[in-house]
Amino acid sequence: MFLDTFVLGATNVADAGFLQKLNNPDGLNLGDIIVTVFLFLLLMVLLKKFAWGPLMGVMDQRAQMISNEIEAAEKSRIESKDLLEEQRNLLKEARNDAQSIVENAHEQGEKQREDIIKAARNEVVRLKEEAMLEIASEKEKAVSAVREEFVSLSILAASKVLGKEISEDDNRALIEETIAKAGDAL
Repeated sequence: MFLDTFVLGATNVADAGFLQKLNNPDGLNLGDIIVTVFLFLLLMVLLKKFAWGPLMGVMDQRAQMISNEIEAAEKSRIESKDLLEEQRNLLKEARNDAQSIVENAHEQGEKQREDIIKAARNEVVRLKEEAMLEIASEKEKAVSAVREEFVSLSILAASKVLGKEISEDDNRALIEETIAKAGDAL
């Protein structure tokens, strides 16, 4: 509407005779067309200078900002990818370390188990040897005690024999008595 008023105002101001001559009574208004084209071109020049320039500047800034954001996003994506790969490597390394620790602990456990078994076997052998020595010592003491008892009984029997003459029945009774005393002493 503003444009129509401007065009009408411009046609009124302009030389009415010149434009009237260009207007054809048959419906073709050549003067109006020339004014409209002139005003359109003037509007285009003004739009280019005052609207499209700043608008294109804003659009270029926006395009530059979007381009920068895309570059930043790409850098962030690459950094994220690198960090993810680094984290995966660290996790893999941690798993390997944990596996190594478990294997090392298992090996140490096995070694300790073997050491404990070896120490127990050595202790059993030592205790067995001590028991064998103690048994041999006690056996020797018992044999020695039996010998002493037997000697004393033999001396006793000999003294009885020497003291009187013994018949075969007395001899048998004496031997049985000696064996019984030897059995009581054990």
